[in-house]
Amino acid sequence: MYTPPQPYPYAPPPPPRPLRRWWQHPALIIVLLVVFPPAGIALAWTSLWKKSQKIVATVLSGLWFLLPFLTSDPPEDDAKAERPAATASPSPTPTPTPSETEEAPVMPALVGGDYASAEQVVTDNLGRAYAAYKDVDLPAEYGTWLVCFQRPDAGAPVTSMVPVVYLTQPGVPCPKSPNTVLHKPTPKPTPPPKPRPTTQPPTTAPEPEPEPTQEAVEEDVYYRNCTAVRAAGAAPIHRGEPGYARHLDRDGDGVGCEN
Repeated sequence: MYTPPQPYPYAPPPPPRPLRRWWQHPALIIVLLVVFPPAGIALAWTSLWKKSQKIVATVLSGLWFLLPFLTSDPPEDDAKAERPAATASPSPTPTPTPSETEEAPVMPALVGGDYASAEQVVTDNLGRAYAAYKDVDLPAEYGTWLVCFQRPDAGAPVTSMVPVVYLTQPGVPCPKSPNTVLHKPTPKPTPPPKPRPTTQPPTTAPEPEPEPTQEAVEEDVYYRNCTAVRAAGAAPIHRGEPGYARHLDRDGDGVGCEN
């Protein structure tokens, strides 16, 4: 029986690796890929790297090389053409200031005159007119009313404050100060106090004393002794007469002071 020959028990050795040149050194290729991508890409494909590594290195180095061109600014001419033309804004007109020699208008003397003469000064400077008495209202037409007070005072600059005048009706004297009351209200009479109820009983007039009768007068007569009876001209005094008493009748016969 035929026996086939046995395969060679040992695998053949791998082929020898090609020698690496100095320009194929990985460090040199990486530096060139960063500093000068075209030379780095060329050396990468001559190196001993794998094909996938060469593709990745080529793509990254190419993007790195094109990046400055993609992000560069447009030319100045194009930029100037795209920019809108700036419109010149008008310069602010300086406000004219009065010269030092120009004098500011002053407030004339208005007190004592009528409002018709002062109306132009007041209205031209946005002033107002009021009644000098606060309980009096200005009528629709008050040109004949007299000026009692003015603000600002005569001679002061008109622009120092808004002109104000206080008027009064012709024939009515000016008050001592503005906003004075002309018609003072009359005070209401105070009602008398109501009488308070008292708890004391009503007093009655005393009844007149009755005049003494003749009998009472006779009973009140009293003689101390006969001398008093004789002095009264009643001697002799009998029993029953006014003033008779037992001490005047010694003998008891009913007749006293006989002697």
